[in-house]
Amino acid sequence: MNRSKRYSPEIRERAVRMVFEHQREYESEWAAMCSISSKIGCTAETLRKWVRRSETDQGKRSGMTTSDREKLKALEREVRELKRANEILRKASAFFAQESATGSRRCADRSIDLVHRRASGRIWGRAGLQAIADRPFDVLRREGA
Repeated sequence: MNRSKRYSPEIRERAVRMVFEHQREYESEWAAMCSISSKIGCTAETLRKWVRRSETDQGKRSGMTTSDREKLKALEREVRELKRANEILRKASAFFAQESATGSRRCADRSIDLVHRRASGRIWGRAGLQAIADRPFDVLRREGA
């Protein structure tokens, strides 16, 4: 029977503090944890984990602190999301590249025709069109193109 109980942060902090304060009264740290855990209503192993986590957070024991763990989880979540977005972009890029390869000539001819019509009746060659495409929009507007 594996029943999971949730203990409030206040109970955890109090139990850990009691272990630190009363540890000298017992023959070992484990004996103190067994005694205090029975008073709190949790198992000795649960209390031992809380004590170890507290020691790590305080810097008394080596290991990853709770805040570092949370930061790592957030970064891993962000990396997963970015990888998913990159995969979507990669697939979309491949799809549109394939589409443009099949209809690129037709699209290019249509866009050249539109530019010719918008140019107030002026007909330019490819070099002239490229020169217009390279200029900023506000310069073209001033020139009346």
